[in-house]
Amino acid sequence: MKTIEEVQKDIIEEFAVFDEWLDKYEYLIDLGRDIALIDEADKTDANLIDGCQSRVWLTSSRDTEGRLHFRADSDAIITKGIISLLIRVFEGQLPKDILAADLHFIDEIGLRENLSPTRAGGLAAMIKRIRAIAAASGEG
Repeated sequence: MKTIEEVQKDIIEEFAVFDEWLDKYEYLIDLGRDIALIDEADKTDANLIDGCQSRVWLTSSRDTEGRLHFRADSDAIITKGIISLLIRVFEGQLPKDILAADLHFIDEIGLRENLSPTRAGGLAAMIKRIRAIAAASGEG
């Protein structure tokens, strides 16, 4: 299993092939199409992420090794791509590693600077929710 740092490096390399941000948006949309969707029954208010303009649902589970696993969905295609990137970085990681992660890939691929203020706020809310899940899961 790759570390958070290794996954971030992979993402940075993937986005580096695109010169235009419009192409990066298209790639982000494609990533969102491949996300492991949550069950319709899990699309509840309890699983909604507060602070996102669009609706984003996130569920998690913890395996016997203490690693966290995430599933998500959104009603907006760009947002679905954003949450898919975050899940890719954090999927199968230990809570302590999620809490300690420096998510430098967000700035290195130009994501934060190319999001509207509301989408940037949603990105921050998604990260906050994932870290809250990790904190509630205890050490690992």
